[in-house]
Amino acid sequence: MPDFSTQREHMVATQIETRGVAAPRVLDAMRAVPREAFVMEAMREHAYDDSPLPIGAGQTLSQPYIVALMAEAAELTSDSRVLEIGTGSGYAAAVLGRIAAEVWSVERHAELADSARRRLAELGYANIHVRHGDGTLGWPEHMPFDAILVAAGSPEVPSALLEQLDLNGRLVIPVGADPGLQQLMRIRRSPDGDFQRESLGGVRFVPLIGEGGWRS
Repeated sequence: MPDFSTQREHMVATQIETRGVAAPRVLDAMRAVPREAFVMEAMREHAYDDSPLPIGAGQTLSQPYIVALMAEAAELTSDSRVLEIGTGSGYAAAVLGRIAAEVWSVERHAELADSARRRLAELGYANIHVRHGDGTLGWPEHMPFDAILVAAGSPEVPSALLEQLDLNGRLVIPVGADPGLQQLMRIRRSPDGDFQRESLGGVRFVPLIGEGGWRS
Protein backbone atom coordinates (compact mmCIF):
# COMPACT_ATOMS: atom_id res chain seq x y z
CA MET A 1 0.00 0.00 0.00
CA PRO A 2 1.36 3.50 -0.85
CA ASP A 3 2.67 5.73 1.95
CA PHE A 4 -0.03 8.23 2.85
CA SER A 5 1.78 9.78 5.83
CA THR A 6 2.18 13.17 4.14
CA GLN A 7 -1.53 13.31 3.30
CA ARG A 8 -2.34 12.31 6.88
CA GLU A 9 -0.27 15.17 8.32
CA HIS A 10 -1.83 17.59 5.86
CA MET A 11 -5.32 16.37 6.80
CA VAL A 12 -4.72 17.06 10.49
CA ALA A 13 -3.19 20.47 9.85
CA THR A 14 -5.76 21.76 7.35
CA GLN A 15 -9.01 19.97 8.14
CA ILE A 16 -8.88 19.44 11.89
CA GLU A 17 -6.60 21.83 13.77
CA THR A 18 -7.80 24.85 11.76
CA ARG A 19 -11.40 24.04 12.79
CA GLY A 20 -10.58 24.14 16.48
CA VAL A 21 -9.90 20.55 17.51
CA ALA A 22 -6.94 20.85 19.86
CA ALA A 23 -6.83 17.79 22.17
CA PRO A 24 -3.29 16.40 21.75
CA ARG A 25 -4.32 12.76 22.12
CA VAL A 26 -6.99 13.17 19.44
CA LEU A 27 -4.59 14.87 17.02
CA ASP A 28 -1.94 12.20 17.64
CA ALA A 29 -4.49 9.45 16.96
CA MET A 30 -5.65 11.11 13.74
CA ARG A 31 -2.01 11.30 12.61
CA ALA A 32 -1.38 7.66 13.49
CA VAL A 33 -4.39 5.77 12.08
CA PRO A 34 -4.03 4.87 8.37
CA ARG A 35 -7.39 6.04 7.01
CA GLU A 36 -6.56 4.52 3.62
CA ALA A 37 -6.80 1.06 5.20
CA PHE A 38 -10.46 1.66 6.09
CA VAL A 39 -11.83 2.65 2.68
CA MET A 40 -12.57 0.62 -0.42
CA GLU A 41 -9.53 0.11 -2.61
CA ALA A 42 -11.06 2.17 -5.41
CA MET A 43 -11.46 5.11 -3.00
CA ARG A 44 -7.98 5.11 -1.45
CA GLU A 45 -6.80 8.13 -3.40
CA HIS A 46 -9.67 10.02 -1.73
CA ALA A 47 -9.00 8.68 1.78
CA TYR A 48 -7.87 12.08 3.09
CA ASP A 49 -10.44 14.22 1.29
CA ASP A 50 -12.49 16.55 3.47
CA SER A 51 -15.68 14.57 2.91
CA PRO A 52 -17.52 11.36 3.84
CA LEU A 53 -16.74 8.27 1.78
CA PRO A 54 -18.92 5.26 0.86
CA ILE A 55 -17.99 1.99 2.56
CA GLY A 56 -20.74 -0.32 1.30
CA ALA A 57 -24.13 -1.42 2.67
CA GLY A 58 -25.43 2.09 2.06
CA GLN A 59 -23.16 3.46 4.80
CA THR A 60 -20.45 6.12 4.83
CA LEU A 61 -17.18 6.81 6.59
CA SER A 62 -17.50 10.21 8.29
CA GLN A 63 -15.23 13.02 7.17
CA PRO A 64 -12.02 13.23 9.25
CA TYR A 65 -13.06 16.43 11.05
CA ILE A 66 -16.28 14.87 12.37
CA VAL A 67 -14.38 11.84 13.68
CA ALA A 68 -11.93 14.13 15.48
CA LEU A 69 -14.66 16.45 16.76
CA MET A 70 -16.63 13.59 18.31
CA ALA A 71 -13.51 12.03 19.83
CA GLU A 72 -12.58 15.36 21.42
CA ALA A 73 -16.14 15.95 22.65
CA ALA A 74 -16.08 12.57 24.41
CA GLU A 75 -13.17 13.80 26.59
CA LEU A 76 -11.37 10.47 26.54
CA THR A 77 -8.43 9.49 28.71
CA SER A 78 -6.08 6.51 28.56
CA ASP A 79 -8.32 4.76 31.13
CA SER A 80 -11.62 5.33 29.31
CA ARG A 81 -14.02 2.49 28.53
CA VAL A 82 -15.83 3.46 25.34
CA LEU A 83 -18.91 2.24 23.51
CA GLU A 84 -19.19 3.10 19.82
CA ILE A 85 -22.43 2.69 17.89
CA GLY A 86 -21.92 2.29 14.15
CA THR A 87 -18.60 0.54 13.51
CA GLY A 88 -18.74 1.00 9.76
CA SER A 89 -15.32 0.19 8.34
CA GLY A 90 -13.69 0.51 11.77
CA TYR A 91 -11.84 3.79 11.24
CA ALA A 92 -13.37 5.78 14.10
CA ALA A 93 -13.00 2.76 16.38
CA ALA A 94 -9.29 2.69 15.52
CA VAL A 95 -8.97 6.38 16.40
CA LEU A 96 -10.77 5.79 19.70
CA GLY A 97 -8.64 2.72 20.35
CA ARG A 98 -5.47 4.82 20.07
CA ILE A 99 -6.77 7.08 22.86
CA ALA A 100 -8.85 4.94 25.24
CA ALA A 101 -8.21 1.74 27.17
CA GLU A 102 -11.01 -0.38 25.66
CA VAL A 103 -13.54 0.14 22.87
CA TRP A 104 -16.70 -1.89 22.30
CA SER A 105 -18.29 -1.22 18.91
CA VAL A 106 -21.69 -2.37 17.58
CA GLU A 107 -22.58 -2.50 13.87
CA ARG A 108 -26.01 -3.47 12.52
CA HIS A 109 -24.72 -4.65 9.13
CA ALA A 110 -23.16 -8.09 9.54
CA GLU A 111 -20.86 -7.74 6.52
CA LEU A 112 -19.44 -4.45 7.83
CA ALA A 113 -19.01 -5.84 11.34
CA ASP A 114 -17.15 -8.89 10.02
CA SER A 115 -14.84 -6.90 7.74
CA ALA A 116 -14.12 -4.28 10.41
CA ARG A 117 -13.31 -6.97 12.96
CA ARG A 118 -10.83 -8.60 10.58
CA ARG A 119 -9.29 -5.30 9.55
CA LEU A 120 -8.78 -4.09 13.12
CA ALA A 121 -7.23 -7.41 14.12
CA GLU A 122 -4.84 -7.31 11.15
CA LEU A 123 -3.78 -3.80 12.16
CA GLY A 124 -3.11 -4.90 15.73
CA TYR A 125 -5.97 -3.21 17.61
CA ALA A 126 -6.37 -5.78 20.37
CA ASN A 127 -8.35 -3.38 22.59
CA ILE A 128 -11.27 -3.00 20.15
CA HIS A 129 -14.18 -5.44 20.26
CA VAL A 130 -16.78 -5.54 17.45
CA ARG A 131 -20.12 -7.26 17.32
CA HIS A 132 -23.11 -7.35 14.97
CA GLY A 133 -26.34 -6.12 16.54
CA ASP A 134 -28.81 -3.32 17.21
CA GLY A 135 -26.65 -0.42 18.36
CA THR A 136 -29.59 1.43 19.89
CA LEU A 137 -29.57 -1.25 22.60
CA GLY A 138 -25.88 -0.68 23.36
CA TRP A 139 -23.74 -3.47 24.81
CA PRO A 140 -25.10 -3.95 28.34
CA GLU A 141 -22.74 -6.81 29.22
CA HIS A 142 -19.86 -4.32 29.41
CA MET A 143 -21.60 -1.31 30.98
CA PRO A 144 -21.06 1.21 32.44
CA PHE A 145 -19.10 3.21 29.86
CA ASP A 146 -17.12 6.39 30.43
CA ALA A 147 -18.06 7.56 26.94
CA ILE A 148 -20.51 6.54 24.23
CA LEU A 149 -20.22 7.81 20.64
CA VAL A 150 -22.97 7.28 18.07
CA ALA A 151 -22.11 7.56 14.36
CA ALA A 152 -25.70 7.80 13.07
CA GLY A 153 -28.56 10.24 13.55
CA SER A 154 -31.43 9.37 15.87
CA PRO A 155 -34.84 11.05 16.31
CA GLU A 156 -34.23 10.90 20.06
CA VAL A 157 -31.58 9.66 22.46
CA PRO A 158 -32.00 5.88 22.98
CA SER A 159 -32.83 5.23 26.63
CA ALA A 160 -30.59 2.14 26.70
CA LEU A 161 -27.55 4.26 25.93
CA LEU A 162 -28.36 6.71 28.71
CA GLU A 163 -28.69 3.80 31.13
CA GLN A 164 -25.30 2.39 30.11
CA LEU A 165 -23.46 5.68 30.65
CA ASP A 166 -21.42 5.82 33.84
CA LEU A 167 -21.68 8.68 36.32
CA ASN A 168 -19.61 11.60 34.95
CA GLY A 169 -19.78 9.91 31.52
CA ARG A 170 -20.31 11.62 28.15
CA LEU A 171 -22.63 10.56 25.33
CA VAL A 172 -22.00 12.15 21.91
CA ILE A 173 -24.85 11.60 19.46
CA PRO A 174 -26.50 13.30 16.45
CA VAL A 175 -30.19 13.94 17.23
CA GLY A 176 -32.94 15.37 15.03
CA ALA A 177 -36.48 14.84 13.78
CA ASP A 178 -35.23 15.07 10.17
CA PRO A 179 -33.42 11.83 9.19
CA GLY A 180 -30.96 13.86 7.10
CA LEU A 181 -30.14 16.72 9.49
CA GLN A 182 -29.26 16.62 13.18
CA GLN A 183 -27.69 18.51 16.05
CA LEU A 184 -24.59 16.88 17.48
CA MET A 185 -25.37 16.60 21.18
CA ARG A 186 -23.08 16.00 24.13
CA ILE A 187 -24.93 14.60 27.13
CA ARG A 188 -23.20 14.44 30.49
CA ARG A 189 -24.36 12.24 33.33
CA SER A 190 -23.79 14.03 36.62
CA PRO A 191 -22.74 12.24 39.83
CA ASP A 192 -26.37 12.29 41.00
CA GLY A 193 -27.52 10.57 37.80
CA ASP A 194 -29.08 13.58 36.05
CA PHE A 195 -28.30 14.42 32.42
CA GLN A 196 -27.16 17.78 31.02
CA ARG A 197 -27.35 18.37 27.27
CA GLU A 198 -25.49 20.76 25.00
CA SER A 199 -25.45 21.18 21.23
CA LEU A 200 -22.13 21.11 19.36
CA GLY A 201 -23.63 22.24 16.05
CA GLY A 202 -25.43 20.93 12.99
CA VAL A 203 -24.37 17.68 11.31
CA ARG A 204 -25.60 15.18 8.71
CA PHE A 205 -25.40 11.47 9.47
CA VAL A 206 -27.05 8.38 8.06
CA PRO A 207 -30.12 7.33 10.12
CA LEU A 208 -29.66 5.29 13.29
CA ILE A 209 -31.82 2.23 12.64
CA GLY A 210 -33.04 0.10 15.52
CA GLU A 211 -35.43 -0.35 18.38
CA GLY A 212 -34.38 2.94 19.98
CA GLY A 213 -33.90 4.93 16.77
CA TRP A 214 -35.49 5.07 13.33
CA ARG A 215 -37.44 2.01 12.28
CA SER A 216 -36.27 0.37 9.06
